[in-house]
Amino acid sequence: MRPPEDLAAIIGGKRYSTKTATLLAGNDYWDGHNYERSGRNTFLYRTPRGAYFFAHLTQWIGEQDSIEPCSIDEAISFFEDQYNQHRVSYDEAFPNIKIEDA
Repeated sequence: MRPPEDLAAIIGGKRYSTKTATLLAGNDYWDGHNYERSGRNTFLYRTPRGAYFFAHLTQWIGEQDSIEPCSIDEAISFFEDQYNQHRVSYDEAFPNIKIEDA
């Protein structure tokens, strides 16, 4: 599945929209057969005001595409997963996070 172009929701009095947010990463990697993960894909976005959220897409009857706000820790964990495809660099995805050498 391709990242959603215009998926939006108001959650907790805040509007989350893929149209105005920056796509950071997605689990739409090629596994040798397809890009879909069992008929579902998740994409990570950051809003212009710095909030992070997931856009969940589904191909299953009875399920709906949805938006789920997430914490910065959840966003980082998703971004760091080796199977997720990055659309931007780590520094661009998390501009306020300082990276330290191990």
